[in-house]
Amino acid sequence: MSERGESATKRNLWTRAQDMALKAPPERNRYVDFLRAFSILAVVIGHWLVAAPYIEDGVVQGGHLLGILPWTQWLTWGFQVMPVFFLVGGFSHGLSWSANLRNNGSYAGWFTGRLRRLINPVLPLFLIWTIFALFGTAMGVDRKIVELAAQLALIPVWFLAVYLMVGAVVPYTYALWKRFGMASFWGLVAGAIAIDAATFALNMPYVNFVNFAFIWLAVHQLGYAWSEGYFAKPTKALIWGIGGLIALGLLVAFGPYPIAMIGVPGEPVSNSMPPTIALLALGIAQTGLVLALEPMGRRMLDNIKIWTGVVLLNGMIMTTYLWHLTAFVLVMVAAWLLGGVGLEVAPGSGAWWLARPVWFALYIAALLPLIMIFAKYEQAGTGGQGERADLPHWRLIIGLLLVCAGLAATAAISIASPLGVTGVRLWVVAMPFIGAAFIGFGPAHKLARRLK
Repeated sequence: MSERGESATKRNLWTRAQDMALKAPPERNRYVDFLRAFSILAVVIGHWLVAAPYIEDGVVQGGHLLGILPWTQWLTWGFQVMPVFFLVGGFSHGLSWSANLRNNGSYAGWFTGRLRRLINPVLPLFLIWTIFALFGTAMGVDRKIVELAAQLALIPVWFLAVYLMVGAVVPYTYALWKRFGMASFWGLVAGAIAIDAATFALNMPYVNFVNFAFIWLAVHQLGYAWSEGYFAKPTKALIWGIGGLIALGLLVAFGPYPIAMIGVPGEPVSNSMPPTIALLALGIAQTGLVLALEPMGRRMLDNIKIWTGVVLLNGMIMTTYLWHLTAFVLVMVAAWLLGGVGLEVAPGSGAWWLARPVWFALYIAALLPLIMIFAKYEQAGTGGQGERADLPHWRLIIGLLLVCAGLAATAAISIASPLGVTGVRLWVVAMPFIGAAFIGFGPAHKLARRLK
């Protein structure tokens, strides 16, 4: 594309975002949109930072910064901001579901719209990496390389599985909030503590996976509290933030919980997979701290240029999240094909840190074309619901379970397989597409309509 064409594209994107920014109703809480974009970008930067591949004896090694430099594990207290995203989700879900109730809207119509916005962008990602795995296997690429590349690129989809399930039960969690208020939050906290006690004190296997529900639903309840003014006073929010930090410090110092808020290779305990009460304490701390800054943040967002930038980012934020590790893989492959340029530097060394701005620039350069190509799928998901408002609940539930099972399996075991002719776990790939068809959109939409 010529410089003139690139400039025109940028102007068009900015102009469209500015038009949307100017049309935003004055009562809209812009800080919610800011936190949504901020939390996803923090995750992107964190992923790009901790992944530290290097070449040793001519072989590419998958280094992990948190394992190489243990002091960097403290950085995860700032970069593991998925709790902020679930907080924002609770705020948005509370407002939209209450509006849906006032308008006598259906659950199917309300939830299908959210499903569409989240699933539409992920299907192209699945398709592209399935094609890569199929052709890579057929061309004789080492299956371990194919599997590692696909698993790394598709790690982000775990979050969608959890977020979709949390969104699916909004009518129940919101009803609990309206009836019991903050007690609905503390009840979930108590459940999370009981699960961790069973895990670490009683050595009960697999029970800790229940905390995917207790912990993320608890943070989501704080979003309801925020939307109804519970944290309106910055002092109160700050007390929550300090309290969460103190609790986190005590859990790390005296409990079985590691410092890192994400998994570290070789560590017996992960605070995120599945989540522990240490991660919940971090979520409480982050909730308090970011909401203590809300008045200042809202004043900042009165600036139309800053607000336009936030609107622009939010229009492609899910695409950015889903494709940022694909961009990373592309840059690593290019470096390897060029003889391992830049990969001979030891991770964590002074030279390695000095090279980070250059590598980040390369990641961004690789990501931007992917955003330009695939953001349309995210934006298409914001269209009208049409006939989806009358979707039978059985189809909605089956579709949701298939999609979430496919996303979870992808994050856990990868779509690539070390066995078989194709080199792909076709059953894993198929589930999100079949689920989307049941819900009423996606490539098999016409087939699903016949089941109605």
